[in-house]
Amino acid sequence: MGHAAHPAHTQAELDRVLRTGPFHLALRAALAVRGLPLQRVQHHLAHRGIKVGVTSLSYWQQGARRPQRPESLRAVRALEDVLRLPENSLLRLLPEDAGPGPRRPAARSPRAPAEVSGAVERLLSGLGRPADGGLHTVGHHERVRIGPGRELLGRDSQKIVRAHRDGVDRLLAVHRGDPGWDPAGVTVRATENCRPGRVRYDREAGVLVAELLLDTRLRSGETYLLGYGFEDGTAGPSGEYVRGFRAAGGQYLLQVRFHEDALPARCRHFAQHSPGAARICRAELTPSGRHPAVHLVEQGVRPGIQGIDWEWER
Repeated sequence: MGHAAHPAHTQAELDRVLRTGPFHLALRAALAVRGLPLQRVQHHLAHRGIKVGVTSLSYWQQGARRPQRPESLRAVRALEDVLRLPENSLLRLLPEDAGPGPRRPAARSPRAPAEVSGAVERLLSGLGRPADGGLHTVGHHERVRIGPGRELLGRDSQKIVRAHRDGVDRLLAVHRGDPGWDPAGVTVRATENCRPGRVRYDREAGVLVAELLLDTRLRSGETYLLGYGFEDGTAGPSGEYVRGFRAAGGQYLLQVRFHEDALPARCRHFAQHSPGAARICRAELTPSGRHPAVHLVEQGVRPGIQGIDWEWER
């Protein structure tokens, strides 16, 4: 008898939450009443010519984010049909600003590329080192962590370098802080075959340069493996991670891992020929795995910029 009564109770709950909201609870109740898994809902929407990912549907019903773009609002209207709900019953639960119009951009640094580049040059010069430090990059694997508050928690790097002159005994690593960062709160970690040296930063430009002292002096042609990282978590929401390359190099891998309570609506791999050039979308990326993450791999990097950016609202 308990199982027979449950659907009626669920329908009553659906009727109530359609009147009171919020949107995500109404959508969740409607899915429960109709007994439709998200994959089937996606299939029904596709038959109506509307493409929306299962991940987006899941985010909507969890309240992790709300539909905002015109195509997302079309999907909500179609959902009302798929779930056999009264017209506008879901749409009316969305905020006034969810309609067409300018959407909030992803959080990105407002700093001009020339300002950042100039700050890096000044900091390198202040440490008395040339830009490349006598090293070529053979391979660089970088892992970035985004926290529950959408902030850049930190990053870890494993790097293989080759000396192109004798006597090289250090590497200079650059860290970019997001707007509102506190460089005094950033910690430099030396995790493999090196130790931290001097640290310099430009708060306004959002740049920190750390000296990593190698465990040995290299001779020209020798390769070396080192690991290091930065713990940050001092700024507001992050919207991108960017890596610049002055010269052609070896393999570059970038992984951005998101906290399960802070999943982006969209991610993409982009490239730029130079800091002031237009961004070229290389691929749309979808967070996946037990620890949601996206990544890019470039087998042979060229001078320019590689990065991943993301949007928090759809």
